[in-house]
Amino acid sequence: MSRPRILILGGGFSGVFTALELGGAGDVTLVTDSDHFLFTPMLYEYFSGEVEEWHIAPKYTELLDSSVTIVRGKAVGIDLGNKSVSLDNYKDNFRYDLLVLAVGGTSNYAGVEGAKEYSVPFRTIEQADNLRQKMIKALDGVPPDTPPQDVRSALTFAVVGAGASGVELSTKMADLLHDAFERRALRGQARMLLLEMGEKVVPGMGEEIRNFVDAALLESRVEVHTLTRVVRVSENSLTLEHQGAREEIAAAAVVWTGGVRMNTLIEQLDADKTRNGLLRVEPTFQLNGHPSVFALGDIAYYPDASPILAGTAQLAFQEASLVARNVKAVLSGKELETRHFEELGETVSLGTDKAAVLAGGRVFGGPLARQARFALYTARLPTWHHRLRVGASWFFEGTSPRPLLPLGFDR
Repeated sequence: MSRPRILILGGGFSGVFTALELGGAGDVTLVTDSDHFLFTPMLYEYFSGEVEEWHIAPKYTELLDSSVTIVRGKAVGIDLGNKSVSLDNYKDNFRYDLLVLAVGGTSNYAGVEGAKEYSVPFRTIEQADNLRQKMIKALDGVPPDTPPQDVRSALTFAVVGAGASGVELSTKMADLLHDAFERRALRGQARMLLLEMGEKVVPGMGEEIRNFVDAALLESRVEVHTLTRVVRVSENSLTLEHQGAREEIAAAAVVWTGGVRMNTLIEQLDADKTRNGLLRVEPTFQLNGHPSVFALGDIAYYPDASPILAGTAQLAFQEASLVARNVKAVLSGKELETRHFEELGETVSLGTDKAAVLAGGRVFGGPLARQARFALYTARLPTWHHRLRVGASWFFEGTSPRPLLPLGFDR
């Protein structure tokens, strides 16, 4: 008999960790539009220069052995009836016996005028590089003798969305800017805005860890605006609305971390979905009405999980293990498993020299928490050999941030 064809769409946490456990279970194919995996929880450390690209963005060929075929492409259509998938750069469709949907979401600009065109998303290595270059270019444009008020105007940056991503990024940016001011002998200080539509920052986290977050935002001089809506973004400014009053602020860069929307591929898929467009899956992660299709991660609604895990890498990490076991169970005729997912612990980076960690029901912060964060994420990297290489690099070579040096000197 021919080997079962297992097709995995998406090369993020959900897809890669599923593929790692399915190698050898059949003809496994991973479809991804990139040549590398991205350990997204540490994209902020890459941006600040605390880690290198190879640490968090290894090539798929380094992670996956020959039992998994890697196909570069973007899925543009799924035919559930014929069990086939079409890719944008392939003439023939890919047939499958079992399909794993792990494509993840995309940036949600919520219809804000100019946001898609002029704001900077923060989801990839390239986008992190782009933001860093924008900051350096803005700093290079300010001579040391510029009056403080003009410096503040020229070096205003805004992060939209005060979830964990917005907090981690804004504190990194603020610390890098503070360091750059000292190195470049600039007068005054930059202005770092963190904008949130809700009543508080990191709404999904508990009060204990939020206390550390609030203290770090204050120490890093991040200007927090809650109950504030962004109504327009232009090339050099953004317009805010708070309590009915609008204000336009000049900005060197606006970074968008304000939410995730459904992938277009899933939007077009004729399947059972929630009101928010998430795919409804059985407790085994099989798509409702389609037992040969599994869906997980940002695109799937799985109610038996702690609500604070929604959209996190740690949930995708846990789901991938169960999905891989259930795919094998289908192939072997065994009973499929279900599971309740709980939080494995929380960690949030708070600038370039500290963090906050929730572990074992207790929260601690500061430089020690930053080291604990590195240790925790070393253990979560995809393969043991990559963990060894990265762990050794962090231990022997250190994790100091890379300053925002003038263009041509930033290495």
